[in-house]
Amino acid sequence: MKTPTEITQPPHDTNLTIGELDVRIVRKGIKNLHLSVEPPDGWVRVAAPERLSDESVRLYVLSKLGWIRRQQAQFAQQARQTPRQYVDRESHYVRGERYLLRVIPHAGAGWAEVKNKGYLDLHVRPESTTEQRHRVMQEWYREQLRHDAAPLVATWCERMHLEGIALEIKQMHTKWGTCNEAARRIWLNLELAKKPLPCLEYVIVHELIHFQERHHNERFRALLDDYLPGWRREREELNRFIL
Repeated sequence: MKTPTEITQPPHDTNLTIGELDVRIVRKGIKNLHLSVEPPDGWVRVAAPERLSDESVRLYVLSKLGWIRRQQAQFAQQARQTPRQYVDRESHYVRGERYLLRVIPHAGAGWAEVKNKGYLDLHVRPESTTEQRHRVMQEWYREQLRHDAAPLVATWCERMHLEGIALEIKQMHTKWGTCNEAARRIWLNLELAKKPLPCLEYVIVHELIHFQERHHNERFRALLDDYLPGWRREREELNRFIL
């Protein structure tokens, strides 16, 4: 007779409700459970072996409820920005620094620049909508992030003896970065353009290590310790930074 932990489950993502918690279960070809509480809202993710039952995952999550609540409380205490309207003297962040926006009338295509310390100038048509200004700013952030990230990726690929790794940027809601080993590509969250440069470097190193070690196991953490000894500090800074 099979024990509960031996009951075969479909090897795909499932959702499980445990009390007030909505838990996403991601089944993989791994040996151990991996629990994480993800920014920005503190949703719960469990990476589980493919043959582990939902009931076993439920019991595991219940045993970690105290830790989960503490992590969610930290996210809840983070400072959060209201939706940006792209008007004069509104706060915007670039590389971890706060700038006040100055909207400057401009007849041509929109563009942005950090003019001097403390101010970010957005050049747009006077009749431009909030959405149009948002698109101009997003494209500018994309350029800044690629400018900062590309040399870091090149430097760390050389150190890790990795070749042919492509860099892509996109807006992501639950991850700072991700990678595709088969395509030899890493993706960075566009929001990293607003974060301090050491946080960007941490995400890049984290994703590149996945080409050496797929799972977040002891070897993965040991590689992080070797390459970037201060990575825990940068991870904490990244996750508590204004959202």
